[in-house]
Amino acid sequence: MRHSIRVLWSGLVGAALWLCASVCDAQLVVIVSANSPVTTLSENEVADIYLGRVSELPGGTHVTPIDLADEAANRATFYRVVCGKSPAQLRAYWSKLIFTGAGQPPREVGGAEAVKRLVAAGTGGASAIGYIDKSQLDATVKAVLSLH
Repeated sequence: MRHSIRVLWSGLVGAALWLCASVCDAQLVVIVSANSPVTTLSENEVADIYLGRVSELPGGTHVTPIDLADEAANRATFYRVVCGKSPAQLRAYWSKLIFTGAGQPPREVGGAEAVKRLVAAGTGGASAIGYIDKSQLDATVKAVLSLH
């Protein structure tokens, strides 16, 4: 019995470490359309866009931030790294801005493919910005910031 528990415990610990390694290996990149003249952005510039402080890319092009769904693991990582906010802090931040009429949160989509599609095409005549795992990059978008 004791051996079985030890084997089970070892298996659970191993699975947890593998899952952590998989998540930790993910490298997020901030993307714009492959046609965009923007080649690089700082974390502060990206944070300002995603927190509704600015609505233009460098050069003056209007930009629409595209966000992953609230429950997406990459979303929590993105906001922690770029904005220094937890999911709860982010919800409180946007609740205050929405209540006061000072802003609206980024548009949410279901997954990385939807993010890429909207960023590549733009939204309503404006440029779009998003974030995906680096492994999902293709010729329709380009990375302007790598997050570690």
